[in-house]
Amino acid sequence: MSLTPFLNADPAVQIHAFTALAMLPLTAVLFSMRKGNPLHRVMGWTWVIMMAVVALSSFAIQELRLIGPFSPIHLLSLLALTGLVQAVRAARRHVTASHRRHMLSLTLGALVAAGVFALLPGRIMFAVAAGG
Repeated sequence: MSLTPFLNADPAVQIHAFTALAMLPLTAVLFSMRKGNPLHRVMGWTWVIMMAVVALSSFAIQELRLIGPFSPIHLLSLLALTGLVQAVRAARRHVTASHRRHMLSLTLGALVAAGVFALLPGRIMFAVAAGG
């Protein structure tokens, strides 16, 4: 493992990856704690803001240019932003089943699946994990 590729990366990549990695323990805590209390709400809003930072920062990352300056991963970012709005709306309306479904989808799709994609050969996080 070597942090050199990460430290030499564009600031947008650093913000994107650092925020996504910081979300992992927060996600674990949120999924394991009692729901609906003030702490859950504060941590949930923190998670939503962090996910928005991850999704929005992805638009400044344009290493894979398949459709103009964009790649299919940017579509995932649009879906994540849409899912965030839906999840927050469901929580504010106290539709817990919908909120839970949206948050689980965001976690599995925008956090876990995108994280796996980031570890593919040729990507910066692969270089970090592989030692340079």
